[in-house]
Amino acid sequence: MEKIFKKHETLFAIALIIIYVVANSYIMQNFGLLSYQSVIINIILSIFLIILIILLKRVKYYGITRPNDSKKFLYFIPLFIISLFNLRRGIHINNTTNEIIFHILTMINVGFLEEMIFRGFLFKMMEKNNVKSAIIVSSITFGIGHIVNLLNGADLLPTLMQVCYAIAIGYMLVIIFYKSKSIIPCIIFHGLFNSLSVFATGDSSIISSTILITVCLVYTLYINKKVKA
Repeated sequence: MEKIFKKHETLFAIALIIIYVVANSYIMQNFGLLSYQSVIINIILSIFLIILIILLKRVKYYGITRPNDSKKFLYFIPLFIISLFNLRRGIHINNTTNEIIFHILTMINVGFLEEMIFRGFLFKMMEKNNVKSAIIVSSITFGIGHIVNLLNGADLLPTLMQVCYAIAIGYMLVIIFYKSKSIIPCIIFHGLFNSLSVFATGDSSIISSTILITVCLVYTLYINKKVKA
């Protein structure tokens, strides 16, 4: 299997993206993020990906390891601050306990899946040929992937703003992965950022989206300046 993967790594990366997008579009259209069905499907996808990575003997290759020199990354504290962005207007609880638990469990798996697919498989596949292109494609693909929310009933303007700040977040995370050699901080941040959205009040405005993009870019510029790959 390892030999087949090396020969067709690009197809593997594309196939994983398609499987993930189709599966979660199906979830949104039929069950929503607050259902146990969403939890089960995403757990199955996560287990499948973990088994695949182990079979390919690429656990460390895909960054499932401790990050290098956390001090230079300010111990990833800016990631924790950014993850609280969804709570900027306060905490609003409008769901049952079960719905909140299902949402959080789904988001933990989504954080793992999206990081492994976009920062792991896709980036590492392209990195061998051109690091800059790999960074750009990983960031933009991650952001544009959120357009699928339009098919699930989301409004146009909030979705476009989400795409913009998702690109900025994607850029920040791929730089962290590339420089620290660890995808774990990215997975933790991603899961936490999305999980807290269940307590969010209202949609993102242009101003708040701009602030989020700016903070992400400032932290990324800092990392680029202070940390060597």
